[in-house]
Amino acid sequence: MGFKEQIDTSRLPEHIAIIMDGNGRWAKNQGKFRSFGHESGVISVKDIVEGCADIGVKYLTIYAFSTENWNRPIDEVNALMELLIATINNETDTLNKNNIRLNAIGDIASLPQQCIDDLKSAMEKTAGNTSCTLTLALSYSAKWEILEAAKKLALLVQDGKIKVDEIDEAQFSSQLTTVNMPDPELMIRTSGEHRVSNFLLWQMAYSELYFTETLWPDFRREDLFEAIVDYQKRERRFGKISEQLN
Repeated sequence: MGFKEQIDTSRLPEHIAIIMDGNGRWAKNQGKFRSFGHESGVISVKDIVEGCADIGVKYLTIYAFSTENWNRPIDEVNALMELLIATINNETDTLNKNNIRLNAIGDIASLPQQCIDDLKSAMEKTAGNTSCTLTLALSYSAKWEILEAAKKLALLVQDGKIKVDEIDEAQFSSQLTTVNMPDPELMIRTSGEHRVSNFLLWQMAYSELYFTETLWPDFRREDLFEAIVDYQKRERRFGKISEQLN
């Protein structure tokens, strides 16, 4: 029996977040440039997105480019931006075919203008899709996001629109870039690294974390299904004890 057949579709994580790691190492293992690894990683993205839509996962957020990634060699950054533009343009029709809506979070204004324009166009073209929402975290930093939310709340207090005592978790969450989606129940990171790397820090407070040695370009939907099966074997207590859950 494959992992897909073991999944209880009544207990799917509604939102899965993925840190796609290992493109560079995968390319190095092949004796290729890092850009080859990023290009190959796009194939994995397509398979995982379609795998999520296939089984009914409603939200998938992938860490495509962090603010820290701007510190990489300029040639690699330029190659990543060019790949992003090409992928968005090439895959918009496929997203529509699979009823998948495209979304983006992060400091989008810091991206090259062509990226911004193509991203906006693809988001508009897929806005009516309802099967799954694919969110690209681009030029994203959780610390940046939390600081931005704090600034917005400070301005609301300053303008007299809310009182300090009215700020609670719900109010704070309403200022985050993920305001219109549930927090991720499952976070997957590939390539054997065991850290969250400044990704959705507020939202992942109670996420189940799943780490795999598989490098991202080798990660396929069967690996995704394996992670979901592992997730479904866990007991999510949220501070309670087991007896309280029954």
